[in-house]
Amino acid sequence: MHLPARAEAGRLAQIAKALSHPARIEIVRMLHAQQACIGCDIVDGIGLAQSTISEHLRILKEAGVIVGEIDPPRVCYSLNPAAVEALLRFLGALKKAPLPRTRAR
Repeated sequence: MHLPARAEAGRLAQIAKALSHPARIEIVRMLHAQQACIGCDIVDGIGLAQSTISEHLRILKEAGVIVGEIDPPRVCYSLNPAAVEALLRFLGALKKAPLPRTRAR
């Protein structure tokens, strides 16, 4: 089983932290399903205030989970394949490893 080195572990921690809110999970699901979305479509799809969605998008973008391509006056968001692949590699390594035994109390 290959687990990430410290540098990659830090990157994975950033991604996990960015995904630690239900609204951000919904945004990622939406981007995965639609490949790319403009901000106003995300607001409509998630049902939160535009300012709230903007903050969640900022957090996801800073962590590298998503990328935004500016097409004035809009921004088109999509998942960052490198971030998704890093997370999938890590989860795949965990999946392949046997679960540790727990001691009965």
